[in-house]
Amino acid sequence: MSDVRRTVILGAAGRDFHNFNVLYREDDTREVVAFTATQIPDIAGRRYPAELAGSRYPDGIPIVDEAELEDLIARERIDECVFSYSDLAHADVMHLASRCIAAGADFVLPGGAPSMIRSTKPVISVCAVRTGVGKSQTSRYLVKILKELGKKVVSVRHPMPYGDLAKQAVQRFASYADLDEHACTIEEREEYEPHIDAGFVIYAGVDYEAILRRAEEEADVIMWDGGNNDLPFYAPDLHIVLADPLRPGDEAGYHPGEANVRMADLVILNKCDVAEEEAIVRVEESVRGLNPAATVIRCDSPVTVEDPDLVRGKRVVVIEDGPTLTHGSMSFGAGVVGAKAAGVAEIVDPAPSAVASLAATYEKYPNARGILPAMGYGEAQIRDLEATIDAVDADAVVSGTPIDLTRVLEVNKPMTRARYELREQVPGVLAEAVRNALGG
Repeated sequence: MSDVRRTVILGAAGRDFHNFNVLYREDDTREVVAFTATQIPDIAGRRYPAELAGSRYPDGIPIVDEAELEDLIARERIDECVFSYSDLAHADVMHLASRCIAAGADFVLPGGAPSMIRSTKPVISVCAVRTGVGKSQTSRYLVKILKELGKKVVSVRHPMPYGDLAKQAVQRFASYADLDEHACTIEEREEYEPHIDAGFVIYAGVDYEAILRRAEEEADVIMWDGGNNDLPFYAPDLHIVLADPLRPGDEAGYHPGEANVRMADLVILNKCDVAEEEAIVRVEESVRGLNPAATVIRCDSPVTVEDPDLVRGKRVVVIEDGPTLTHGSMSFGAGVVGAKAAGVAEIVDPAPSAVASLAATYEKYPNARGILPAMGYGEAQIRDLEATIDAVDADAVVSGTPIDLTRVLEVNKPMTRARYELREQVPGVLAEAVRNALGG
């Protein structure tokens, strides 16, 4: 019987690659036979390249659709499956575990600390209980605080490696030209553009050890800008976690969001300006029960529409951040809030006009009907998004995504943006937490 365990890493093009790089690449007691893929389209069928996989994997590692998991376990005589993605309900994690166990493999749920790389610089991490809570606006807010303290900050974003993985090993974004050079998708631009607009540098990629060492060369402080509700890849000196009173109960019902709450130094209850007080109190009590030692504060997420005159009294289609509506399970976002505040006459349901991959998105995520998710994981989806917008019987478009979609879309309707920022209900708490984390 071999001492080497044949391993599959269950993932979604992010945490899975990081866990492999940090935990398994040099582990000669494991042979990683494959990655699986879910959540993100067009990931399955590729390979994790040999340039990143290391000398033990000269042919790279195949990436297989998670739907084929049982066949993969049987065909490749898999000993263990390592769960390595985020934003799943606790029950769904265990359903996946049951599939693995029934097929004959162990189900492994790695701890967070072993995969956290230590930095030579202070690290502030911004994570969440679910996707779409407001991490990026919080990161931008904190970077401004650090700038006022005289610190040079570099943000590092959770991975979004949807292109050539070898070329994307280490990516640095400081200008729109950098976005174009790396052929960034809409999903990537949504995370990087706001930092660039604010005049900050942001890194991302696949090899987060190499990324960290590059970022440390030009930073006094590293800002970890998390993805979904995943744990940070870097060991934080201040771990900030956002909870969402528009989704009460999720702070204790999703993995690894609950773990984030339990690990947090400070928890932000965001969107308190639009949530019901009863829901805010419910989430606040839940968070305090999970982590009595954490500081808990309330913040607002005020939305402003750039050109309200363009949409006032008009029939509009609203576009929202894709992951917020899909695996984030929301039915609206900042675009809807902004559109209503601007006095639109009607928000038109784009679902009947949905084209190709957008129609498939509504089939998989019926909660998104009524709003248009900005699905843009590749050129084909971007064209489908354009065609859907063109086909909707509406006067104008309100975009609640964090980017200027007119840079990547050409549509037959005028478009305005709904912008949103973080606002503390009691100003100064976050600045004090940052100062304390930096040693005063």
